[in-house]
Amino acid sequence: MRKTKKVVVGGIVALLASATLAACGDAPEEDNGTGGEATASDFLPCIVSDAGGFDDKSFNQLGFEGATQAAEELGTDLKPVESNSENDYGPNLESLVAEGCDTIVTVGFALSAATVESATANPEIEYVLIDDAADNDFDGTKDAENVKPLLYNTAEAAFLAGYAAADYTKTGVIGTYGGMEFPTVTIFMDGFRQGADYYAQENDKKVKVVGWDGKTGSFTGGFEANEAATSTARRIIEQDADVILPVGGPIYQGALTAIADSGKDVAMIGVDADVYETDPNTQDVILTSILKNMKVSTYEAVLEAGEGDLDFESYVGTLENDGVGLAPFHNFESKVSESLAADLEEVKAGIIDGSIEVTSYLAP
Repeated sequence: MRKTKKVVVGGIVALLASATLAACGDAPEEDNGTGGEATASDFLPCIVSDAGGFDDKSFNQLGFEGATQAAEELGTDLKPVESNSENDYGPNLESLVAEGCDTIVTVGFALSAATVESATANPEIEYVLIDDAADNDFDGTKDAENVKPLLYNTAEAAFLAGYAAADYTKTGVIGTYGGMEFPTVTIFMDGFRQGADYYAQENDKKVKVVGWDGKTGSFTGGFEANEAATSTARRIIEQDADVILPVGGPIYQGALTAIADSGKDVAMIGVDADVYETDPNTQDVILTSILKNMKVSTYEAVLEAGEGDLDFESYVGTLENDGVGLAPFHNFESKVSESLAADLEEVKAGIIDGSIEVTSYLAP
C-alpha cells in the first residue's frame, strides 16, 4: 500500500523551505514526463545530489535517472535538489523534510552523516543512501534503521579492468588515482591492482601499478575537475603509465587534459557509468569502464518505496547479480588482444564461483 503523503502546514514553513532550496542548491531543469500536471499518486520521492551535481556523467546522474524512472512509473513527480558544496547537505535534507517527502534518496558516501542525522530525526521518512553503509561509527551496524544502503562491490569489476589493463599495456606500467581516500574510492583501486597482479602471475608478465600500493596512493583531495585532477593524472603518466584509472566522478576530465597534453598514447578507464556513452569527448581514449548499476538499484528501491514494499536490508551489487560489471571496449575492440574477451569471461566466472579471490571491505 502506498503511504499517504505528509502535508506541511503553514505558509511560513513553506516559505522557509522554498528559500532553503533556492539557497542550498538548484534542481536540474529536467522534464520527468508529467508535464507539471497533478498526478494520481500521493507518494513524493525526493533526491539530493552530492557536490558533483546531477549532470556529473557518473553516479549522481545514474541515481537521478533511476529515481526519475521509478517516479514516472508510479505516476508522481520526483523532487530533486542539487548540492553545490558539502555545506548544503544538511540544509537540503531539512528542506525536503519540510516539503513532505516520503522517501529521500541521498547520492554518495559524502552525504552519509547528514543522511543518518536526518533519518534519526525523522523516523517516519524512508531514506535510500547510495554508496555507503550508513555506519559512521564503524561498529558494523547501520546508525539509523530507516535507511536502505545501496552498496557495490566494485573491486570485482575493477579486478577485470586491472586484468584488461595489464594485458593491454605496452610500457608495462598502469596507474590509478582517486579523489579522496574513502573506502568507496579505494575499493576500485584495490580491485584494479589485484587484477593486474593476477594477470602478471598467470601470464608471466611484469606489470607495475603506480598510484596505489594497496595501502595508500595518489589523491586529488576532492572530486572536482580542476588543476589538481590534471596535475595528479600528469604525474601518473610521467611514470610511463599508458593506462590510467581516475576514480572520483568528474576528476577523469583532468586525466583527459593530461593525456592530451602528454602527446602519448594513453588509454583511460572510466568508473560508475559507461563513460564512452555518457561523455563523447572520451571516446578516443576510453579502454573500458568499471560499472556500478546504480540506475537499476535506485529505480528498484524507489519503486518499492512507492508501492510500500521497501525493506531496509543493505543491497550489495556484485558480478553475480549484475550490480557491477565491465563496459565494452568500444573503439578499442580492434586494439586489445583477440583472447582478452574470452579470458575475462573465464576470470569473471572464477570470481563468481570463488575460485579467484577478490578482497575488499564488501567481500563476504
